[in-house]
Amino acid sequence: MANYYETLGVKRNSNEDEIRKSFRKLARKYHPDLNPEDRAAEKKFKQINEAYQVLSDKENRSNYDRYGDNWKHAEHFKSNSGFPFTRSARRQSRTSSASAPNIEDLFGGVGDLFGQRTSRKQSTQMETNIKVSLEEAFLGVKRRITMSLGHEKRRIEVTIPPGVDTGTVVKVKPDRSPEVLLKIIVSSHKHLTRKGNDLFADVVVLMEEAILGGEVESMTLTGKVRVKVPAESQNGQKIRLAGQGMPKLGQTNTRGDLYLTIRPDMPDDLTDEQKKLIKQFKKLRDDER
Repeated sequence: MANYYETLGVKRNSNEDEIRKSFRKLARKYHPDLNPEDRAAEKKFKQINEAYQVLSDKENRSNYDRYGDNWKHAEHFKSNSGFPFTRSARRQSRTSSASAPNIEDLFGGVGDLFGQRTSRKQSTQMETNIKVSLEEAFLGVKRRITMSLGHEKRRIEVTIPPGVDTGTVVKVKPDRSPEVLLKIIVSSHKHLTRKGNDLFADVVVLMEEAILGGEVESMTLTGKVRVKVPAESQNGQKIRLAGQGMPKLGQTNTRGDLYLTIRPDMPDDLTDEQKKLIKQFKKLRDDER
C-alpha cells in the first residue's frame, strides 16, 4: 500500500492547509482532463485523490496514523482491544489448513466478531447485530454466524437482502433452530452519504469547469461514471443521477437517486498572467453593471 503522506508529498505533521494546497497542486498537474489518454497520469490522480480523502478527514487521518494500511478497520480494532478478531477467531485461524483464511471469517461473518454478540431472547428466538458495508447493503450479502444452543454451537449461513439500512431487522428461521433476528448496522461510507434510498456525494470540479462547463468523473456503487457539469455551476448546486441510489428493500428494481453536490476548486497559486486575465474579466463585468 502506498504511503498517503508520500503520495501527497507532505510530512506527517503537516497541517490541513498544507495538505490541501499540496493536493490542489498535484491534482491540477495530473488531472485526466489535462492529460488525455495518459493512463499513468490518470492512475496518479486517483492515488492523489484517495490519499487526500483520508488525510483531509480528521478521524480517517487519526485512524491512518495509528493503524496504517488497516485504518479502515479501526472500529474493529478499538472494539476488540487492538486486535482485528476475537480469541475464538484466532484459535480457528491457528487450527485451519495451510491455505489462507477466508476474508469473510476475519472481517465480518462470525457472530462474535467485532462486538456482534448473539443473545437468547426466548427459547424460540435469538438476536444478533450484523455490521455490513454500504456496498454490501446495496448488493445483499451472505454471512455466517455462530449460534449457541445449550452446550452446542452451530454455525449457519444467513442471507442479508439488498436495500437494508441501519435498524432493519431480518428474520431467519434455520432448520431445527430458534428464529434469528438479524439487526443490521450499515457502516458509513468514505465518499457517499445515505438518506433513505437516496445517496449524496460531493464532487470537486476545477474553477474553469464550473464556469464554462465540462465533465467530471464520479464514483457510484456500480462503478465510475462521467457526469456533465453545467456551465456557470454554483457551489452547492446539485446534479441528480436518477436510479443511482440504493435499492428499495423487497423491491430491488426500484432504486433511489444519487445527488452530486458541486464543489468548485478555487486556485491558490495563480501566475501573474492568470491574475491579469481575471482582472480583465472583472473589469468587463464591472463595466456591464
